[in-house]
Amino acid sequence: MKKYDILTRLLEHKLVAVVRGESEEEAEQIAKACLAGGIKGIELTFTLDGAAKVIEQLTSSVTDAEVVIGAGTVLDAETARIAILAGAQFIVSPGFDQATAMLCNTYHIPYLPGCITITEIQTALQYGVDVIKLFPGDLVGPQYIKAIKGPLPHIQVMPTGGVNLENIAEWFESGAVAVGIGSNLTSLKKLGSYQQITKQAQQYVSQINDLR
Repeated sequence: MKKYDILTRLLEHKLVAVVRGESEEEAEQIAKACLAGGIKGIELTFTLDGAAKVIEQLTSSVTDAEVVIGAGTVLDAETARIAILAGAQFIVSPGFDQATAMLCNTYHIPYLPGCITITEIQTALQYGVDVIKLFPGDLVGPQYIKAIKGPLPHIQVMPTGGVNLENIAEWFESGAVAVGIGSNLTSLKKLGSYQQITKQAQQYVSQINDLR
């Protein structure tokens, strides 16, 4: 799948579930619960030791061609390469890393680095980044997207952190092209069961459908 196709699918479906999990099995089950609820974008974070294995398992087992599986909390180019070889279709970082951007360009894989300031965003754009992960989103709020789109009207922003069912509409009204949703959707401890995660995913998908 080409970079353009991956980005198109991410931006079309607009929701990326940020999956952490305390074990490989838990992370895989959380991801599958999100998929069952209609989420098409899954970001498996490398805070889990076996993240690459889970990515490999998911990419080999998921039959829905619309689903896009990526890697999150990727701190360096070495980890990005491991994730890509395991099947990750996009790479997400908490901050911008030049070497990771260059490696993703080499593999023709979308790189979504976490940025806040105009300088960080401009640097990321210079290294071929197409979508900026606004992180942590709850630090600045939805209105911040409007503010940065003043001098940079062409940027595509995906806030992560602080996105929930109550404010998701405001993020999109402020100019977000997609959102990353973490513990409000994917925390087994917070929601209590995989079934509840699926129900929560369905609610997010319903919100997106209402916004279309």
